[in-house]
Amino acid sequence: MTSSPIDEIKSRLDIVDVIGGYVKLQKTGQNFRALCPFHSEKTPSFFVSPSRQIWHCFGGCSEGGDIFKFIMKIERVEFGDALRLLAQKAGIELKKEDPKIKDERERLYKICEITTKFFEKYLEESKVGKEAKAYLLQRAISEESIKKWRIGYAPNTWKRLSNFLLSRDYSQEEIKKAGLGLSSERGSFYDRFRGRIIFPILDLNSRVVGFSGRVFVDKDKNDVAKYINTPQGLLYDKGRILYGLDKAKEEIRKKNACILVEGNTDLIMVHQAGFQNAVAVSGTALTTYQLNILKRYSDNLFIAFDMDTAGQTATKRGIDLAQEQDFNIKIVTLPEGKDPAEIISKDPKKWEKALEEAKTIYEFYFDNAFLNKDIKFPEIKKEVANTLLLVIKKITNKIEQSYWIQKLAERLMVKTEYVEEELKKTTIIYSSVASTIEENKVILENNKSRKEMIEERIISLALKSPKQIDILEKNIIYFSSLTQKILTNIKKGNLDFNTEDQEIKNFLNCLSFKAEIEEIEEKDIFLEIQSCLKEFQLIDTKNQLHKISEDIKNAEQEKDFKKIEKLTQEFNIISKSFFDLKN
Repeated sequence: MTSSPIDEIKSRLDIVDVIGGYVKLQKTGQNFRALCPFHSEKTPSFFVSPSRQIWHCFGGCSEGGDIFKFIMKIERVEFGDALRLLAQKAGIELKKEDPKIKDERERLYKICEITTKFFEKYLEESKVGKEAKAYLLQRAISEESIKKWRIGYAPNTWKRLSNFLLSRDYSQEEIKKAGLGLSSERGSFYDRFRGRIIFPILDLNSRVVGFSGRVFVDKDKNDVAKYINTPQGLLYDKGRILYGLDKAKEEIRKKNACILVEGNTDLIMVHQAGFQNAVAVSGTALTTYQLNILKRYSDNLFIAFDMDTAGQTATKRGIDLAQEQDFNIKIVTLPEGKDPAEIISKDPKKWEKALEEAKTIYEFYFDNAFLNKDIKFPEIKKEVANTLLLVIKKITNKIEQSYWIQKLAERLMVKTEYVEEELKKTTIIYSSVASTIEENKVILENNKSRKEMIEERIISLALKSPKQIDILEKNIIYFSSLTQKILTNIKKGNLDFNTEDQEIKNFLNCLSFKAEIEEIEEKDIFLEIQSCLKEFQLIDTKNQLHKISEDIKNAEQEKDFKKIEKLTQEFNIISKSFFDLKN
């Protein structure tokens, strides 16, 4: 049986030699340690295990993996590039991709490229295309930008593009896979993009993988979608593509900052105004994968989404995701109803000023919470406080948290100790259940990830001291089935799961590594396990509160006042037990 290139590379290269070429490693027992190259620290928390052939940071970033993961992070490249780099280092010639898959993908790339040229030509030469171009110029998009971004026009006919591609020996199935054609219920085949200004979407290697079409012919009709985009396919994944990143990546790295906008025209105008370090989401909310890609180039993020209601929701969702990725975030505040393209087209200086005056995330939350609020009224003070106490509660640095507590007290015109008292009680906002369900969901999502972290810690402690498992078995109901199985195997002295799941193998490998290098006394292990179990109880109680909140919301909709009263009493009893447990 022939081994894979990955296995062959791992067999030829030693992880200590590979990482030692980038980081100064110091031997400590059987392992090596160093200052982590992926975050700033003074005490080494980055460890390399020759026996396991893995690395892990037990400090601020908690990153870890094998030699491929290390090369991807340190060189800021995709897996394929890391594979090629390590193959070259190992002296291995990589086998070529399956010819059928490669041929299919390459033909789709060619269809997208030919189609881009087709649209470009129609913009320049057709009568309606010239009108579309005039419209773009009228909106202050320059001739140079039209060429740079390869903007085109899709003729307002049913089969013009399809017939053109069929004449070039591409099949209907290939046209459909490229996201350019559709089949009707009656079986007829027609073009997806018609009568629209077309913005090609390129991947990191500047290859066209999809299109975004802005309505032009029917732009005054309310029932016509303003934008339509290429659907998910072999080349295009909207959750993984950032519009313009191929042009912006080097400038992002150079300026150590990325400006994030929402639409194609916004991005084009921002670049045109001289800010080449900008990218845009296109047809989707910001995703964790997109943030992971941006993280390779900079930790500094300026979010400049429209400030209508949808824009504010998208901004807050983006902030939450970016905070999880440890980005330094600033919010570019735009006038309500305005977008970057509109501001730049009228006065580029106003855009520059908005960037210079970008707010921290907490300033953004404060300004939005107080917007159009008359705080002379106690109920308004309470409403604003309830919104912002959840935000302040998440601040882990006590000095920073103290600053925002004082700021809230000043703006509400109340004593600081009153805000501090309310903050202690803040876990789930309950001023109006119907309006807080979404907030509760966010808290529960955070609890889910927190619960996974606690389970990992418990497994690590059990590996360090298996005799503690008797205590854990008494609380087995709190753990996932995987954790239960792992704890049972640790008790038996067996960690060989005979599993083909590489993620589980890596997971156990990492936790065993952590247990091996951690210095912790037996009594401290016992105390930490007790602390973990208490936190499980807190999470379980939060889940109960959330369930009751949803039940109350349903009861409110049904106007079942007896049920509301009963559920409210139950909610208050469990809330009291939660605070007793917490304190």
